[in-house]
Amino acid sequence: MEQYKERIHQWLFENRLRGTRLLKRLVQEASVQGSEKYAQALVIEKLRQLGLKIDIWTPDIRQLQKHGAFVSTRTSFEDSPNVVGILKGKGGGRSIILNGHIDVVPEGDETRWTYEPYSAYVKDGKLYGRGSTDMKGGNVALLFALEAIISLNISLKGDVIFQSVIEKESGGAGTLACVLRGYKADAAIIPEPTNMKILPEQQGSMWFRIKVKGRSAHGGMRYEGVNAIEKANVVINHLLELGAERNGRIQDSMYEQIPLPLPINIGKISGGTWPSSVPDTVILEGRMGVAPNEMMSDARNEMKEWLARLKEKDGWFTEHPVGLEWFGARWLPGQIDPDHELVKILTSQYRFVKAEDPKIEASPWETDGGILTNIGDIPTIVFGPGIAEAAHFPNEYIELNAVFEAAEIIALTVIQWCGIANE
Repeated sequence: MEQYKERIHQWLFENRLRGTRLLKRLVQEASVQGSEKYAQALVIEKLRQLGLKIDIWTPDIRQLQKHGAFVSTRTSFEDSPNVVGILKGKGGGRSIILNGHIDVVPEGDETRWTYEPYSAYVKDGKLYGRGSTDMKGGNVALLFALEAIISLNISLKGDVIFQSVIEKESGGAGTLACVLRGYKADAAIIPEPTNMKILPEQQGSMWFRIKVKGRSAHGGMRYEGVNAIEKANVVINHLLELGAERNGRIQDSMYEQIPLPLPINIGKISGGTWPSSVPDTVILEGRMGVAPNEMMSDARNEMKEWLARLKEKDGWFTEHPVGLEWFGARWLPGQIDPDHELVKILTSQYRFVKAEDPKIEASPWETDGGILTNIGDIPTIVFGPGIAEAAHFPNEYIELNAVFEAAEIIALTVIQWCGIANE
């Protein structure tokens, strides 16, 4: 193992420009949902250059709909292929999945961007563009970790399964499709933008919709009605109390550096039809965080029971209880033992490359790790370049140094995990 460390480092240093060029090309493809095929074509081209066995398919939405973990707002995955590349080992070693999503969120208001969202502009060691940090920088780190191993003729015992998946941003249908297609391994790494932190635990989340009822009346006689907006304020404050209750129960040391481990967030409010009318309906939509060791059903039941207690705060809700609906995206939580051997190996290789100890925390946001861990029974770690604070924002960027440091750490981790065949 020791003899390969300097060679991996040197190879990545010498091929840094090629890696940057690939990242630029990937970012320049606007792979929002429904348009992933052009970015995936670049991935396929790269996998062919590496000589991997390639599997390309369009996930069957009818098959996926039969699975309880499936969620998507789409009716078809046309133009949205999944891509898998397999580096077959010689046998006798452990296998690993390297999983990255190719879909990106929309760029939003372009006037808020300093550089065009898909320009992949490079300045002062940073590459700017939608998807650069979330998570095409991580995908390139995976690809160049693999290319370094292949180019240096390092023969592995275990298989390496590279996955470029769709639909992470809406709940992970692409990764679920990989699991249902039969792709399993002894462990997995997902290079989401963790700022090089190692995350053995990942929060889950789900979207909710609450219907708050009032009674309409003319605004000039508002005393004849019941304002649903005012009642919605009662509901919001009640939800904030639930959030405080749930967060107060968190004793996990992995969350010590996270101010609010399990947020309940109201993201959308709609209601009323006329300024001079008392509104009779308000719709609240939001996101509920789910702990790594928590069942989604338990979180839903707690929300339901908590909302039933609204009548204790306001008698109006006795005869007019709110309606609760779960809709849209959701992500399963996931976790593995912090003492798992993959965590130890990744920590060791991080120390070698960075000459410092890594930070090991829980993820405050969702990943596809929950699907791999809970549905695929695959121990999964989230670790990658880029910072989450830049994701989904204007002027999204990634530090190029981090991409190649992550590639080096992942390459060394894969070698030690899978084993070297010719040793």
